[in-house]
Amino acid sequence: MSIDYQEKIPNNVNLDEDRKLKRALEKWLPEYQSWWNELGPVGSQNFDVYLRTAVSVEPGGLTNFGHVKMPDYRWGIFLSPQDENRKVNFGEHKGDAAWQEVPGEYRSELRRLIVVQGDTEPASVEQQRHLGLTCPSLYDLRNLFQVNVEEGRHLWAMVYLLHGFFGRDGREEAEDMLARHSGDQDKPRLLEAFNEKTPDWLSFFMFTYFTDRDGKYQLGSLAESGFDPLARTCQFMLIEEAHHMFVGETGVQRVIKRACEMMIEHKTDDVARFGGISLELIQKYLNFHFSVSVDLFGQEVSTNAANYYTMGLKGRFMESRIDDDHILADVPYKVPEIKGNKIHMVDKTALTAVNERLRDDYIEDCQRGVDRWNKTIKSFGIDFEMTLPHRAFHRSIGVLSEICANLEGEIISQEEWDKRCDDWLPTDEEREYVKSLMEPVTEAGKIANWIAPPDKGINGQPFNFDYVRFG
Repeated sequence: MSIDYQEKIPNNVNLDEDRKLKRALEKWLPEYQSWWNELGPVGSQNFDVYLRTAVSVEPGGLTNFGHVKMPDYRWGIFLSPQDENRKVNFGEHKGDAAWQEVPGEYRSELRRLIVVQGDTEPASVEQQRHLGLTCPSLYDLRNLFQVNVEEGRHLWAMVYLLHGFFGRDGREEAEDMLARHSGDQDKPRLLEAFNEKTPDWLSFFMFTYFTDRDGKYQLGSLAESGFDPLARTCQFMLIEEAHHMFVGETGVQRVIKRACEMMIEHKTDDVARFGGISLELIQKYLNFHFSVSVDLFGQEVSTNAANYYTMGLKGRFMESRIDDDHILADVPYKVPEIKGNKIHMVDKTALTAVNERLRDDYIEDCQRGVDRWNKTIKSFGIDFEMTLPHRAFHRSIGVLSEICANLEGEIISQEEWDKRCDDWLPTDEEREYVKSLMEPVTEAGKIANWIAPPDKGINGQPFNFDYVRFG
């Protein structure tokens, strides 16, 4: 399963054997490159960036590092190795051989799943295109660019499926993914979280921790798909996605660490006086990005999710490790419901609560990182604890969007929300303050005042390595 880099489009799917598909993708390539040059990282075309490139899809395959100009990065099509004995593990087709071609009766549903996932990939590149201009260090700039090129490759992964298995409809959908743009009033991205701005590096770290973690769970559920090419595509994407969440978790941890250092040094919580970001403000950013990301899982009770599951198109995270019948018609699962002025957990059929199961897994995973951030705070002897807000807080989708709730999940009036929301979410003034700290630091070994350096560099390199060469 090595990757052929002699091809115009690197791949491990034997693209040479399908000349029609190869021509279609080679026609799409310059359109993609034009999109990258127009809406990818601003002013970075001539930078030499220390990037990793996939040389194999086997374990340990992502080990090739070297300085590359991003427009020359070898985006390609990589699927995890095929298991010829793989079965559909859930739904009404449980036990059938996994499909190598699109089941005709599920064509539109499967295409929709691929399009929604694919649309998020270029969206995040567009959201982050200006961040490099205010990088806190070369180490961070390199990590941003690594995330960007891999999000671009994830777009290629979905475009391959659309071109390879959906004919003209697929080609048109691939075109549309380059026609939509994050935040565009006329042609926005499909999911609202991917139309939000990413104006500063604290927002970027929160995005890569919380929103890319949603990506992990969406990809994980698609990696269970009975449509084998989609499953294998997502299995490989998950390997790359792990680095994005690492950037987010360690980035937030380093902002927290620097705040704690300033608090100890200056004997005050008001680190803004010294150019820092307070723990209280970091918590506000956490509240915002967590709540926006929780919305990405959709409705608590969803007929669409139930249908995808029954069809065998999209499972639960780590489906095969769950101890139940994998049919779910008679299995209960608790979901939130509004009764009077309270949120109650009530039993619904697990089949219609697949989204909520995925959201529960996601929240539990998010908490593990928050626990690690709190260990950093505790190591300084500071009495403060980061917390995840209740899932009902600041919701825009689902039954919980119908009410106003505080951080603890207590239902409050619109009047009280209006009075107190500035205590819980970043104000315009606070966002402007954080943006004011975003001055670029581009000398190797140097770092902005508001963030601590990493514990170690990339691929064994020191922090003062020239991760980006400006030419």
